[in-house]
Amino acid sequence: MKISRSHPLRHEHRILLLAILAGFPGVLASLLLLWLGDFTPKVQWTLTTVIVGCWAGLAAATQGRVVRPLQTLSNLLAALREGDYSIRARGARRGDALGEVIIEVNELSETLKRQRLEAVEAIALLRTVIAEIDVAIFTFDGDRRLRLTNRAGERLLAQPSEKLLGRAAEELGLAACLEGETPRTAQMVFPGGMGRWGITRSTFREGGRQHQLLVLSDLSRALREEERQAWQRLLRVLGHELNNSLAPIRSIANSLQGLVLRDSLPEDWQEDVQRGLEVITSRAEALTRFMQAYSLLARLPQPRFQPVDLGACVRRVIELETRMAVRLKPGPELTIQADGDQLEQLLINLLRNAVDAALETAGGVEVTWRRGGGYVEVAVEDEGPGLASTANLFVPFFTTKPGGSGIGLVLSRQIAEAHGGTLTLQNRPSGRGCQALLRLPL
Repeated sequence: MKISRSHPLRHEHRILLLAILAGFPGVLASLLLLWLGDFTPKVQWTLTTVIVGCWAGLAAATQGRVVRPLQTLSNLLAALREGDYSIRARGARRGDALGEVIIEVNELSETLKRQRLEAVEAIALLRTVIAEIDVAIFTFDGDRRLRLTNRAGERLLAQPSEKLLGRAAEELGLAACLEGETPRTAQMVFPGGMGRWGITRSTFREGGRQHQLLVLSDLSRALREEERQAWQRLLRVLGHELNNSLAPIRSIANSLQGLVLRDSLPEDWQEDVQRGLEVITSRAEALTRFMQAYSLLARLPQPRFQPVDLGACVRRVIELETRMAVRLKPGPELTIQADGDQLEQLLINLLRNAVDAALETAGGVEVTWRRGGGYVEVAVEDEGPGLASTANLFVPFFTTKPGGSGIGLVLSRQIAEAHGGTLTLQNRPSGRGCQALLRLPL
């Protein structure tokens, strides 16, 4: 058996019914007094019509006073739901319950309007940046079909976005970029270019579905620029050193040539020739040492990792220094994975520089190490004059010491980075002198 359920009264009908019921007792009492009293029929019917008419009119007015503001609020909320934030309710007053509600809805509409404007401006800025950035950007949906790309992506695939959107990653030649680890670099060929590319991939959700964001950055141009700058720096260094050695050699050779071509040789010509040849030999040996030092930088072998007792390694290096008594502040006993020979060479370079600086001011040198998290930090501190500038510390062949080669710190940093660590030099935070910090992973 199907049971039909009666429809509940609508809200406005309930308000009207309540208004009628509220006035019913008074109207009933008035009509009883009127019809039971000593009045003429004409008066009775006239007053009955007035009483019932006023009753019905006031009930309808009460319904309107309650329903119309609710309809206004309904229209406002519907406009907000549709994204129209320009509609406002009028006549609201503070201190009135209904007026407070209307004012708050108006404020909500204004806030949403402002937020929408900010969102539109932010989206417009983001789209402009994505369109103009010189990095190819692609988004793929769960079916690995292209949903968005920028101008760089269009240039990379040599097609406009109208022909690209909706096509599968396999068709576009981007399937390999959506797989494997990220970030990574790979040598790839595309219709719009070839070279070495940096591949970055992440995921996001839109409309409840997962999408992938793929970013391809051309590293070839940056690598070529770095290579060009490296060659320029190398040529400047080589040219400087070669000129420093060849200029005196050329000058002395011209002098000796002029000497031997003279008709009559002076009595001390042999001494002049001997001194000239000694200068030429000295400069040639210096040039040879320079080239050997450069070869050492270029041929630094990969470290052979094995367990190394850090404390014992530091103590051996300190014992090699005979020019002064180096203070040792022992840290925790640690065994690290490192190339023992390269690590000792690094520490020897740091300690030698520290002692050279300390001897200038009759200061001291202290070596210590400590453990912090997943790394160990070795500190070599001197009480020398400190660093006037750190700009050229790690420039190859730059040195401020007479007779220095200018490769000690460069070689030391290469060793530290080959071990996955870092090497920094700075003035000591307290007191005079310099502090060299070697950080190596445990």
